[in-house]
Amino acid sequence: MRVIIEKPADGDEDEIIVRCREPDDEIMSLIYSIAAGRSKLTAYSEDGIVKLSPKEIFYFEAVDNKVFAYCEKQVYEIRRKLYELEENFENSDFLRISKSTIVNVSKIVKLVPYFNSRLEAVLENGERTIISRQYVPDLKRKLRVEEDRR
Repeated sequence: MRVIIEKPADGDEDEIIVRCREPDDEIMSLIYSIAAGRSKLTAYSEDGIVKLSPKEIFYFEAVDNKVFAYCEKQVYEIRRKLYELEENFENSDFLRISKSTIVNVSKIVKLVPYFNSRLEAVLENGERTIISRQYVPDLKRKLRVEEDRR
């Protein structure tokens, strides 16, 4: 596959053109990832309202009927349901890993075997989260796709 990057003329809008015979899973995943990465989420904290880029988010977690976005050092409330976030980021680096958690797979630095066929994910910021055994096959599929891209 050939990749060409061109600078647009002054005043022209940035654009991405994909030319392929048949869009396969890898190409579609890349397209969804680019689209998701450009969108922003409204997040709430005691300090006010901020816009978060998905690439800043390490994971989402549902606690007591609220959903929180965990970034490198900050935690924000996201006023959306976990299943809505899962649908929005379905073809991106985000993956549900338990009933209450969606993780940004690109933030995982290490996977460690855990009890009862579960895995523990160690994230870039040092946090750890458990991957339920029913989601382990999905994670392995997702990681294979990423390994193939590299």
